Amino acid sequence: MRYLLSYIFISLFSGYAFGEDELTYSGTLPVLYINTENSEPIITKENYLDATCYLDALGLEGYESLGNVTSPIALQIKGRGNWTWTSFDKKPYRIKFSEKVSLLGLKKNKHFVLLAHADDGVGFLKNTVGFELSRQMKFAWTPEQRPVEVVLNGDYIGLYFLTENIRVDKNRVNITEQKDEETDPELVTGGWLVEIDNYEDSDQISVDVSGTNLASLRITYHSPEILSDIQRDYLVSQFNKIISELYTADKSSTAWEELIDIESLARYYVLSEAIDHIEAFQGSCYMYKDLNKKHWKFGPVWDFGHAFNGFHSKQKYIYDYPEWDHCIIEEITKFPHFHDYVKTIWREFCLDIYPTISQFIDDFVREIEVAVKYDAMRWPQYGNADERSAAELVKQRLNEKIKWLSTQWGDYSNIREIRIVKHPRISDRYDLLGRQLY
Repeated sequence: MRYLLSYIFISLFSGYAFGEDELTYSGTLPVLYINTENSEPIITKENYLDATCYLDALGLEGYESLGNVTSPIALQIKGRGNWTWTSFDKKPYRIKFSEKVSLLGLKKNKHFVLLAHADDGVGFLKNTVGFELSRQMKFAWTPEQRPVEVVLNGDYIGLYFLTENIRVDKNRVNITEQKDEETDPELVTGGWLVEIDNYEDSDQISVDVSGTNLASLRITYHSPEILSDIQRDYLVSQFNKIISELYTADKSSTAWEELIDIESLARYYVLSEAIDHIEAFQGSCYMYKDLNKKHWKFGPVWDFGHAFNGFHSKQKYIYDYPEWDHCIIEEITKFPHFHDYVKTIWREFCLDIYPTISQFIDDFVREIEVAVKYDAMRWPQYGNADERSAAELVKQRLNEKIKWLSTQWGDYSNIREIRIVKHPRISDRYDLLGRQLY
């Protein structure tokens, strides 16, 4: 019976040629075909390769195709990421079009990334849930993502997430774009997009952390990309002053609030604690400052690769792990005024946002669960074949952390745990062709 149902499903919907062994795609999501020039392999993050692509929506509701096999779209592609690029066979990529395009309903742009999430062992839900909570928590902008299956140079490489990458743009980080090598002192005060980073990079400044418990504080500048001496001096002075004001002995001081937007910081912190993202404030922590504005704002959110991990207790704050250097957040939590903001945002989170996330997760699971099985067949070493169980685990870990935070920041008695439902599965141990998965 299983084989018969598999045959019917695949005959109607799948990218399989029945009777052949070659894996193509699930047929439940659009397929992005990318072909590099001369089928050259993508082996570097530094240099783009010329390529073409087309998107086949397969007639799926809500999606539109772009280009086709005879009239593809020109683009360039290269690797991206740090640990995710060097440590996994399933690689992430950065793509750049010569003209702005709209893919999978995302706003037109030249720049996107294809995130592999090979490091996400909980059903590709880390960034997905983090991004959704960010949207609901009213960050100025949150990257959009869309699941898509990818065929690269004729090779099915699995389930990816086409994602808006972080950059200064009217539809992304909407601030004044500062010119590279600007020398006007009035114009170097804004148009900054930077990142608290945990990787050494040539495009970084050194911050004075003497007198603190920090080993270092790396600030990578993304926009502008090339600094004049005046720009560099301004950026260094800003973060030196931030550190000086945060590490004051007087925790009733509000001087640091003249430099940092306390509301965006509190939202960033509450979100990070809720999903137990223990790498928060150490890496991929973006900040921006607009021209003629005095505050640095936290966001947009980006990499939630260490969210929902199960190797540590949920009854701790994210900065209570000595193996992680959490930069400034541990010191910030010593200011009582900051906690006033945290508790206000926590109440909003519990009453208006958290109760909605269960349905969001269920909808996402239904969208990708078949493609997840195909991805697991392509990359069996990454163990994401059972999307339903992964979702149940994420909900469980969310409930555990929220329950503990409620003992710290306020218990709203009308808030119940998000529901965890044991859903019927397409198959616990077999793929759609009836083949044993594990």
